[in-house]
Amino acid sequence: MPKNTPVSNQYDLAIAGGGLAGGLVALALQKLRPELEIALIEADNHFGGNHIWSFFETDIEPEHRWLVEPLISQSWDSYDVHFPKYSRSFGTGYRSVTSDHFDKILRKMLPKASLKAGHKIAAMEKGLVTLENGDQIAAKAVIDARGGGDISALEYGWQKFCGQMLRLEKPHGVDRPIIMDATVDQIDGYRFVYCLPFGDREIFVEDTYYSDDRDLDQDALHQRIASYAADQEWKITEITRSEHGCLPVLYGGDFDAFWNNVNSANAKVGARAALVHPVTSYSLPMAVRTAIKIAEMPIIAQKKLDDMLYEYSASHWQTGKFYRMLCAMMFKAAKPDKRYLTLEHTYRKDQALIERFYAGKTTMLDQAALLSGKPPVPITKALPIMMKYR
Repeated sequence: MPKNTPVSNQYDLAIAGGGLAGGLVALALQKLRPELEIALIEADNHFGGNHIWSFFETDIEPEHRWLVEPLISQSWDSYDVHFPKYSRSFGTGYRSVTSDHFDKILRKMLPKASLKAGHKIAAMEKGLVTLENGDQIAAKAVIDARGGGDISALEYGWQKFCGQMLRLEKPHGVDRPIIMDATVDQIDGYRFVYCLPFGDREIFVEDTYYSDDRDLDQDALHQRIASYAADQEWKITEITRSEHGCLPVLYGGDFDAFWNNVNSANAKVGARAALVHPVTSYSLPMAVRTAIKIAEMPIIAQKKLDDMLYEYSASHWQTGKFYRMLCAMMFKAAKPDKRYLTLEHTYRKDQALIERFYAGKTTMLDQAALLSGKPPVPITKALPIMMKYR
């Protein structure tokens, strides 16, 4: 350690990254292990970034809902989907968490000494986090929750999106979320519009693509959002927030090579550990499960965290093989403008099956049902994909 380098007091755990995954770990520990001294380190001045995270009510186990319920900004009892051949409503609850509210709850629930926003990390090693300003934070254990990471060992496509919160002149008439509106022009892969009504004159509209590349023309997508609003006869008076992103949709590769990348710590959570839904890239349900699993550990020590999180993430990767095969079907077997057929086929199944699908709890009977009927991709292309990725 360099001489005269300021070092914070020894913490029991340093969490590198104050986004969703890292913040949930901190909240779970504060509730279940309040005796532990935690440092939640975030590069931005605002915890959680600029996001709206959403999940289905059935994604979260009833015994885990205590962790996420204070974070919920908006709730609905049902949702709709629209495809070229049909529309359908589902009586499954849907919930959204805004990053503004997430930041507020973190600051309310965690001790001030734990909150280290506005601190960029330069390096991490066993027992020590070095910040860009030269300060160092010592801890008995460190978790990497910074999101992303090197995915060169994996196979993937991209889910990319731009979203805007629209304030309208008149009520929009949408009383529940539209999870997928795939009746729009199929541009750049599988395209759909996602709508969340936050008030009778306020609605979040997101233009989303399952694409082969991560090129994102924000101006073009913003114009398409404006065109979509115009088609609904919504007159926009103000855009109160915007967000965009590119998420990898993983369908293959070498998990151990990904995990052992030298640029990552051994204890990883969230996207850095591929702990996301393989098809939708929803991250909140797995982040909740991971946070509670960590908080329920009898001893929070580096080696135990390293081993547990590797085993947990590897198990999630293994059980996600069926989902990744569906993604491979979408990206490698379907023509880009026909990728929507994969989800259109899925949404014809019964509600309980779809709830299990989103919760990552698809059964063998569910898998058989999802593969039954007229294939959404040419069988000559589907069979090699099934053989390779199943």
